[in-house]
Amino acid sequence: MNANDQIAAPVEEATPTTTTAPAAAESLRSRQLWTGPVIDRGYSIVPAILMWGQARLGITPNEMNVLLQIISHRWSPGNDPWIAKETIAARIGKDARTIQRCLTSLEKKGLVRRVRRFKPSKGQDANGYDVGELVEKLKAIAPEFAKVSDQNKRRRAKVEKVG
Repeated sequence: MNANDQIAAPVEEATPTTTTAPAAAESLRSRQLWTGPVIDRGYSIVPAILMWGQARLGITPNEMNVLLQIISHRWSPGNDPWIAKETIAARIGKDARTIQRCLTSLEKKGLVRRVRRFKPSKGQDANGYDVGELVEKLKAIAPEFAKVSDQNKRRRAKVEKVG
């Protein structure tokens, strides 16, 4: 079983020692939204602010696609996701050079940092990708999205009030 399978364990397999009630409820909701066969293959958490803030962060569509591929390998805190450029290229139908350009651009924008990885006595392995800087940038813009959401709630509440 790989780490992705552990994250997406079916609800019926969950025990009080392996998951909390909110996690089980979230897993159940995911299964209801996407169906068991889809969720059973694993899923990734993608913050909505990443989607909403894409243009604000200057992330192009190709870069977002690359970022999502990296995020799909982010299974636990403290472990950088790693995936080969060729794998990303094959998955999204682009050539490896396009992926390389996207990664370089994402690095220059301070959204990812490549981490060189090596196999013992065999040379370089696929790079790891530290997304800590992306998390910090999302954290920085989150209050602005919360403020707009609160303003919209107040406006809606005013409109909903009876005369």
